[in-house]
Amino acid sequence: MNDPRVRPATEADLATLVRLRDAAARWMLARGVTGQWRPGELDEDHFRQVMAQGEVWLAEAGGCVLGAWELWWEDEAAWGPQPPVAGYVHRLMVDRSTAPPGMGRLLLEAAERRVAEAGRFRVRLDCLAGNAQLNAYYRDAGYRVVGHKEGKPQPGGTPKSFTLMEKELSGPTAPGTAGRSG
Repeated sequence: MNDPRVRPATEADLATLVRLRDAAARWMLARGVTGQWRPGELDEDHFRQVMAQGEVWLAEAGGCVLGAWELWWEDEAAWGPQPPVAGYVHRLMVDRSTAPPGMGRLLLEAAERRVAEAGRFRVRLDCLAGNAQLNAYYRDAGYRVVGHKEGKPQPGGTPKSFTLMEKELSGPTAPGTAGRSG
């Protein structure tokens, strides 16, 4: 498969984003990952609102959507008020029927590059505290646990507990970060 092309999602992609999110939720449930995502939980309005306040990105290759993610520029529900030093990755989704192995990591790296391009030097995310496999996945990608958030409100569901994770960007992918520290 060709290298993926990453682009901002548009209004025309809303149905694709809902399909991708629901497929990811079904994949998790089929593997016994409960309590995280449910099919039908988010609709086109959710992604439309994120596009109005942040960014939604798609990865494609050979005419196929491989995955997507949301990038927010603040996340007070999980992190409280923060200075504008980070981008917040949400809903990292891979289409298991089209994406080659390792696509999740490629999407995460693309999100990190976008955060650096915006002049920010940290990437933050939260993941369900009880999902040990997902927590390990992000630690393996260079994220460190920096806290926990109990009772974070969820779209269309009950509040949940999350692990807060952060990665400091440095080097050539993060312009202007030399000499900065956490």
